[in-house]
This record gives sequence, C-alpha cells and structure tokens, in this order.
Amino acid sequence: MAQPLRRPYLRAMPLPRPASPRALIADLRAFTRERTGVQWGAAFVAIAMPIVIVFGFIKDAKTNIVPKEQIVYVGSWSSNRTDAEIKADQARREQQRQAGVAERQRQFKAIERRFGMDED
Repeated sequence: MAQPLRRPYLRAMPLPRPASPRALIADLRAFTRERTGVQWGAAFVAIAMPIVIVFGFIKDAKTNIVPKEQIVYVGSWSSNRTDAEIKADQARREQQRQAGVAERQRQFKAIERRFGMDED
C-alpha cells in the first residue's frame, strides 16, 4: 500500500555567502605563496603550449589562401595580316625569349662565380 511521505533527515543546504574582494585577494596571495618555482614553471608551460599550438594553426591556415582570380588579356591582331608580318612578329618574340634565357644564364653564372662553383 502507499507509504506515507517521509521528510529528509538533512535540511536543505544554504548557498554560500558571497565573498568580498579582500577575501579573494587574500586567498590568491596565500595560494601563490605556497607554490614552488617548479610548479610555476610547469604552469607556464601548461599554459604556453596550447597557445603556441593555436597560433600555429592560425598561421598555417593563412598559408593556403587561394589567390584571387587573375585576368589574362589575349593579344589580338588584325585579320588581314600578311604571312611576312606574322613571321616577323614571331621572330621578334623569339629574340625576346632568347634574350631572357641568356640573361637568366648570365645571372646563374654570376652566382656560380660568387660561390666558387664555376668550372673554368
């Protein structure tokens, strides 16, 4: 059958009193006085390592940024160019390309001489 309601044997626990700022400061001072140098060093390492890891992830995230779209304009020529004009234009571009290759080779030769790698 139904049992009668029993009262709890402990009364309700009261909420703690709010602490004053002076008590908080006194507790922090007492806590810091009890710590040794090794404990402070371990606390510093324990705090610094996650910070370093998070900053590493943030820096790494910025290295994979996709560049913005780049507009490439294509040169257009008149439709009534002669074969001689086309060949002259091609020869001029080839000379420019060869000059660029020669300049690049000159730069590499200068680096070789500077570091004593030339075989002359």
